[in-house]
Amino acid sequence: MSKPLLPDELWVKIEPLLPRPKRRRFRHPGRKPLDRRKVLTGILFVLRTGIRWNDLPCELGWGSGSRCRRYLKTWHRAGVWNRLYALLLAELDDAKAIDWSRGAVDSSSVRALGAGTRTGPNPTDRGRPGSKHHAVVDPNGVPLGAITTAANVPDVIALPEVVDAIPAIGPKRRGRRKRRPKKLYADRAYDSEPHRQRMRRRHIEPVFARRRTTHGSGLGKYRWPVERFFAWLHLTSLRHRFLHRTGEPRGPVPLRRDVVARGEPGRRFDAAQDLPVPVRVPGRSARRLHRFR
Repeated sequence: MSKPLLPDELWVKIEPLLPRPKRRRFRHPGRKPLDRRKVLTGILFVLRTGIRWNDLPCELGWGSGSRCRRYLKTWHRAGVWNRLYALLLAELDDAKAIDWSRGAVDSSSVRALGAGTRTGPNPTDRGRPGSKHHAVVDPNGVPLGAITTAANVPDVIALPEVVDAIPAIGPKRRGRRKRRPKKLYADRAYDSEPHRQRMRRRHIEPVFARRRTTHGSGLGKYRWPVERFFAWLHLTSLRHRFLHRTGEPRGPVPLRRDVVARGEPGRRFDAAQDLPVPVRVPGRSARRLHRFR
């Protein structure tokens, strides 16, 4: 029997974080709002399968794809996913499932079909519009913080921002709030003495590979969890940015990050389900952009 997209134990945590629907008027109440749990199930279905929003079947009872997309944008602007992420991290920390002794930081570029905010020419993709996801994970692969920048932003420039994106986790009992790992491992792209000093001012010991040295520094055995995290993060819909309007591109990133933090990165898809998906770009109705590997 397959697992439900939205288990009861997860819905109990999410429901208090969602904004309450507006009170209906007595006269001319309008259309009755959809069940928020069904809408969230439809959002998870689109993000896991990678289909277009308009291809979401209404027969499933989760509402139309356009409505699920509007709810996703509204909840993202309300800060629902960031609060849920902090809640999940606090639970993992209480269960001692987070290792604060060290962490790894890295980035991964994605193509932005139709461009939009936080995009730029991707130097690894012949200058096409793209974005870059930066993340810090612990040795177990739990994402501690993640941000989105343009594809042409160097990794080392976004390092302070992604480290500061780690939410402060307050313990249940007395003690200091945990915010950052003690050591941070990174590849040669983060080789910068000023940024090493910035990490030390944040009480983090930087362990960055140095440029112009022979390969084989041995840091790969500490950095592989962040590489695996990006493999989970870019399973389907986040390999390419289809949401190019203001406020939407970063919406699925915290939601997918929450799923990874919860320990369910999602199932792997067959080759037949990972075919190129045509995407229409406003203003270019006669042209279709496809996903390329």
